[in-house]
Amino acid sequence: MIPAKLKSNVKGLSGEIAIPGDKSISHRSVMFGSIAKGKTAVTNFLPGEDCLSTIACFRKLGVTIEQEGNKVTIIGQGMDGLQEPAGILDVGNSGTTIRLMMGILAGRPFHSVLVGDESIAKRPMTRVTTPLSLFGAKIHGRKNGEFTPLSVIGGPLSGVTYELPVASAQVKSALLFAGLQASGETVIIEPVKTRDHTERMITQFGGEVAADGQTIRVKGGQTLTGTEIHVPGDISSAAFFLAAGAIVPNSEITLKNVGLNPTRTGILEVLKQMGADFSIEPYENGSAEPAGDITIRTSKLKGTVIEGALIPRLIDEIPIIALLATQAEGETVIKDAEELKVKETNRIDTVVNELSELGAMITATEDGMVIRGKSFLAGGTVSSHGDHRIGMMLAIAAAISKGEVHLQQKEAISVSYPSFFDHLDSLISD
Repeated sequence: MIPAKLKSNVKGLSGEIAIPGDKSISHRSVMFGSIAKGKTAVTNFLPGEDCLSTIACFRKLGVTIEQEGNKVTIIGQGMDGLQEPAGILDVGNSGTTIRLMMGILAGRPFHSVLVGDESIAKRPMTRVTTPLSLFGAKIHGRKNGEFTPLSVIGGPLSGVTYELPVASAQVKSALLFAGLQASGETVIIEPVKTRDHTERMITQFGGEVAADGQTIRVKGGQTLTGTEIHVPGDISSAAFFLAAGAIVPNSEITLKNVGLNPTRTGILEVLKQMGADFSIEPYENGSAEPAGDITIRTSKLKGTVIEGALIPRLIDEIPIIALLATQAEGETVIKDAEELKVKETNRIDTVVNELSELGAMITATEDGMVIRGKSFLAGGTVSSHGDHRIGMMLAIAAAISKGEVHLQQKEAISVSYPSFFDHLDSLISD
């Protein structure tokens, strides 16, 4: 396949774009709508490949779901309305789909099998299957449940108290789905607070969940009721244009309807630390998820240190933060980010290798990377390695590269942002 030639040496960005719906919230809206009773109407749904995989899986479980563009209607029959699938449930490239679905399927009285693509086949699943087994779940897979295909033999569950060894919203959410079906109370203790979309959505669907700092409690046997959900724009997708606005010369762009959930806004704190010139206009919409417009301008950036409790709040944004750091004066250190090794790719190695190919001064460490700015990016041939966030980061890198940049596996970007290149083209000043 011939690599795609990206636009390089861009002279400026201007205008505004509406960021597509949040991927995490879109996934969860389908899942909760499917296990609730009644109709759930979702607007600004993200029709990316990952979220469409979630829809396809729940259709195989007998749920009626209509999807037209970014509008989705789900007719749920409650947890007991889910039916044994006649075939295998294929999650595609979606780690969120497979991990959260395990928590739902573990408590259902039937057998199901989960598979995914080559990337999913390499991603660790015992972080979910091990705690689910404490509930009484029976899940089998390659390497003692470490890898797909996974066979889930659902049945009665009992609530547990579990302290997460790794900060992971996916694991937490899977356990909350199990807890909603388990007898008694389930208590989950996080090492640091992670994105709380699942907790917010339990409440939005009429359920009860208690969160006190890093301890979350949920009781089993609850009945959820269908509702209306408007999905805010995905801040993880907005991050690529926030970076572009800051590092492309002569730029000022506004990103509309961006989710501002405080468990997800670590990227904004990093931009502030680095001295970026941006402003936020929050919406007063009464939604379960806060949102607003963000305007960012070309900025003079400085290096910083990113570590500790901040990492879970920006784990998906680290590839684009690494690019920001290449254009900052001084050194930027990213640490405590071992979780990057088990994403769609080993994002530590992939980010370092691909940015180095363009001329960046960047070195991998055991738990992150060290970036020395300010780097001159000269161009070259790079690859997304099938990872959507790597692909988008490289497209923004191309915009500031002096030479041509050719991107292999460009199609991976459609997983989370099908309109990415249309939006980028619309902002490029003539």
